[in-house]
Formats: sequence, structure tokens, C-alpha cells
Amino acid sequence: MLLADHEGSWSYRRAAVAPFTGEAPDDGVRRISGIRADDPSRVVHSTSWRYLPNLGQVVLTYAVCPDPEPEATRITLDDLIIARGSAPAAPSPDQIEEANVVAHAIQHLAFLQTTDPVVGRTLEQWPAIAMALGARSPFPAGELTDVRA
Repeated sequence: MLLADHEGSWSYRRAAVAPFTGEAPDDGVRRISGIRADDPSRVVHSTSWRYLPNLGQVVLTYAVCPDPEPEATRITLDDLIIARGSAPAAPSPDQIEEANVVAHAIQHLAFLQTTDPVVGRTLEQWPAIAMALGARSPFPAGELTDVRA
């Protein structure tokens, strides 16, 4: 659950949920964040997935923005660093930290702010968030650039 201040600094709060039997992941995220599906003031968006081989699980990551509990204890991000794979055909990073996942989610929202009118209108209601996202590149999170000479 993401929040930006007027200086453009990001903080987050982590929550985890296993959907109930028959419950869609979107619904599980809304349940733990207390957000209704028709809430016009919050974005709930799946931003990434990753496989945890030691558990045999796929983890879906969602961004909830802005955090519906802005007064809750938060983790401040010093840098927004997206983890990358070591080769084009090996996209999974060797190591990924929670902060990398959050940075990826923020980059994803920056992309959506400029390409998805519904998300853009929603995030524009929050000037600090809109400004902080506007300072990010609107390119898709994880986009590889052409490094050929």
C-alpha cells in the first residue's frame, strides 16, 4: 500500500493475503485493504508476479494507492531500484528484495497514470502522488532499452 509525500518520497506498507477458496486475488486484496470495488478514490492494480521455487508458489503483487490507512506504520524507500535479470532470456533476477518489488509497482503506476484514463483520473485526485509519479519515466516497469551500438 503506497503513499507519496509532497517532496516526492515514497513509503509503503506491506500486507499479504491468501485468497479464500473461490475468491479472486483482486477480491482478496480489496478485502485486506478495506477497499470496495466501486471506490473511485483508490487504485488497486496487479503489478507483477514471481515464482518462489523453494515454496512452489507464484506470488502476485498488487499496488494499492493511495494507502487507505496513511497514519499506519510505513517503510520509507530511499531509492527506487528495479531488480533485473542478467540476460534477455533470463528475466528473473537472481535476487529480489521487497524494495525492488515496491519500486517496480511504483514504476508500473507511473506508466498507467499516462496510459490508462481511469487510473490517471483516480491518481490525479492525490496531488502528491500524481507529482511523484509524474517524476518517474512513464515507460513500462522492467522495459529493456536497446543497447546495440
